[in-house]
Amino acid sequence: MATKIIIKPAKSPAAVGPYNHAVRTGDLLFCAGQIPIDPATGNLIAGDIKVQTDRVLQNVKAILDDQKLTFANVVKSTVFMTNLADFVGMNEVYAKYFTGDCPARSTVQVAALPKGANVEIEVIAHF
Repeated sequence: MATKIIIKPAKSPAAVGPYNHAVRTGDLLFCAGQIPIDPATGNLIAGDIKVQTDRVLQNVKAILDDQKLTFANVVKSTVFMTNLADFVGMNEVYAKYFTGDCPARSTVQVAALPKGANVEIEVIAHF
């Protein structure tokens, strides 16, 4: 049976609830959804969907970096948005982080996200 390793990167914003930033088991890293929180202040950043998506993906990158992975290691992502009308803006920023062989992705609209965020992204990466 694969060991479960809890990941809490020092460069990540503090968790907003009773969960871990990521869990590694075997060759997979399961990352919790990240919202646009500034790790330096712990506050949600202001800005449009592009600004918030960029901060979210910087937070995802901090987790991947901690495990010596890159966005190229991501095999699945899920994007949660409070307004799918913002999809084009989110996708524009997302495409700057995921290039080449992009992961499988689902994008869903939700009624609300923690702290009033407009976007949350979770990923699964392979070692």
